[in-house]
Amino acid sequence: MARKGDASADPYGEPRKFDPKFRGPIHNRHCTDVLCCVIFIVVILGYIALGILAWVHGDPRKVVYPTDSYGQFCGQKDTINENKTSLFYFNILKCASPIVLINLQCPTTQLCVSKCPDRFATYIDMQGSYRHNKSYWEYYRQFCKPGFNKPWKSVAQVIRDEDCPSMIIPSRPFLKRCFPDFSTKNGILTVANQTTFKDGRGKTRNVTDLREAANGINNVLDARSVGMKIFEDYASSWHWILIGLFIAMVVSLLFLVLLRFTAGVLFWIFILGVIGIIGYGVWHCYWEYDHLQGTPGSDLTIYDIGFQTDFRVYLQLRQTWLAFMIILCIVEVFIILMLIFLRNRIRIAIALLQEGSRAIGYIMSTLFYPIITFVLIAICISYWAVTAVFLSTSGEPVYKVMANQTLCKYANLTCDPETFNTTNVTKLCVSAQCTFAFYGGEGFYHKYIFIFQLSNAFVFLWLVNFAIALGQCTLAGAFASYYWAFRKPADIPTCPLFSSFGRAIRYHTGSLAFGSLILAIVQLIRIMLEYLDHKLKGTQNSFTRFLLCCLKCCFWCLEKFIKFINRNAYIMIAIYGKNFCTSAKEAFFLLMRNVVRVAVLDKVTDFLLFLGKLLVAGGVGVLAFFFFTHRIPVFTQETPTLNYYWVPLLTVIIGSYLIAHGFFSVYAMCVDTLFLCFLEDLERHDGSAERPYYMSKSLLKILNKQNVEIKRH
Repeated sequence: MARKGDASADPYGEPRKFDPKFRGPIHNRHCTDVLCCVIFIVVILGYIALGILAWVHGDPRKVVYPTDSYGQFCGQKDTINENKTSLFYFNILKCASPIVLINLQCPTTQLCVSKCPDRFATYIDMQGSYRHNKSYWEYYRQFCKPGFNKPWKSVAQVIRDEDCPSMIIPSRPFLKRCFPDFSTKNGILTVANQTTFKDGRGKTRNVTDLREAANGINNVLDARSVGMKIFEDYASSWHWILIGLFIAMVVSLLFLVLLRFTAGVLFWIFILGVIGIIGYGVWHCYWEYDHLQGTPGSDLTIYDIGFQTDFRVYLQLRQTWLAFMIILCIVEVFIILMLIFLRNRIRIAIALLQEGSRAIGYIMSTLFYPIITFVLIAICISYWAVTAVFLSTSGEPVYKVMANQTLCKYANLTCDPETFNTTNVTKLCVSAQCTFAFYGGEGFYHKYIFIFQLSNAFVFLWLVNFAIALGQCTLAGAFASYYWAFRKPADIPTCPLFSSFGRAIRYHTGSLAFGSLILAIVQLIRIMLEYLDHKLKGTQNSFTRFLLCCLKCCFWCLEKFIKFINRNAYIMIAIYGKNFCTSAKEAFFLLMRNVVRVAVLDKVTDFLLFLGKLLVAGGVGVLAFFFFTHRIPVFTQETPTLNYYWVPLLTVIIGSYLIAHGFFSVYAMCVDTLFLCFLEDLERHDGSAERPYYMSKSLLKILNKQNVEIKRH
């Protein structure tokens, strides 16, 4: 009765009118948001064309294989460098950081070699011992330019022409590039256990001079050995990890099935526990307040002592404990009053949770639908990643003049290696060389690579959101079929999940694409704001940083709101088959007319699902911990020997959480769908023979309502 009175004065529209033909999800539908459907299909076709264009122009070998100064790939089969898999830098001291090395922009000659140097050596030392020990030269020449065989050439000319490196340093390959073999000995940085080296120009230098050129590489290389150990742990424990994940799946299923019996118990135990803990806090604050009576200095006020960095000072004041006690008392009274005034709505929320568990029990196939969503998202991610790689590797080799910038005005200008020796550059800049710099181009396609990458990211977001929307609409249609079945389970249609999926694809692709498009636009804006924030992080403009922070916060809130609206709009689409805007408006107004019920149900559902995820991940995690640490006597012999027991342990815990999240996301969608159906049921029907309620008997009992006894055939 109160509901009708409230609704009539509600600014969010009038309650639903009775429709005698309505019997759940409408089957006689028509296509909605056709224009958006057409645009969506055209965009998909364009996305395919973009992928083909990227695959034609791109070359992922540029990522897989490093490229030498001549634009040739190292280690590529059927080439002269097939057996030369590593890239060697003539003078690594010219490289500012590992990022410069990986991007192939280090201003020194780069050469493909079969293996990295394993010793210290200089061209001067090699030349001095060449007459009586030619093996020195045979080893050294493999790091010189191909075809160079003049060990008697002067050092100055060799360094000028960069025929050979002035020095070689013990290195090991990382990302197929030769980096100094750093290690730490007694806290001192060394290379091959040495702290100094000859630079090939008559100077002895400390290995710390190499630090800037290979900054951070040592940690990465150390992580490489850790990675090998982690791989070994996975290889020896993968089957036990699968067993743990299977247990997590079984526990998740059991939790959902048992929620129909335990939802109320779990919630009230938690609430009573919170009330008890706060009550104990009130008593403890009063005890401290009374205990400090008569203690010197305890009657001072917080204002008297001012700000103190040591928080324990405030705990010696009676006023502090009095403030704590008052705050806890207010919180306690607030919770108790909320429970008193909202007790009926809490009972409704618990009844809907139990009804959701019952619905999943009748339509068990819905629990495995997230697999379809996962496959669709995996396809989108794979296509996006491959297209992004091909786009980033599109372009022709670009060569630039490498010379001393202070002496040569042609330094860093583009050049053609085939005609470079016939130009005036070699005459004006004696030591200049035309070497490979990077991949790029000046054509139409290459000028718009950034736009193509942005389009790739946007369509990826759109498709991912569409896959999620399709799953939500499909599940909503299946669970709505359950709710609007008057006699459960007799009136539940056959294959409700498959039928709902067919309706969503056939009639509502445009509506789902419309909602996904709005969300994708907001997400793309958020990504661009994050990019700008990253670029402007070093700026001193406080207003710019403040403005960006505000924009990021606003768009984060907007994204959350749109996700909420979309989710409920898809439920209404699944039930009534209307277009996106109409469904979103009707869902929003329906929820606003019942905003208190929405808030209560949302929090109760969030709590129970969080408890379930914690139970599954924590329970399986504890079991895995005892197993992998050899603390279960029965399985001591079967437990594998591991380098790091936390590797399979964390995998099991994270995997269990994701499995629980997948199952519980279905449950959350079920509860949200049943809730909207419940609100529709209340507004459409009155329990008469002509307009009977479709809700469960437990909900009718909570609302003190009943249906007139009728016979249905």
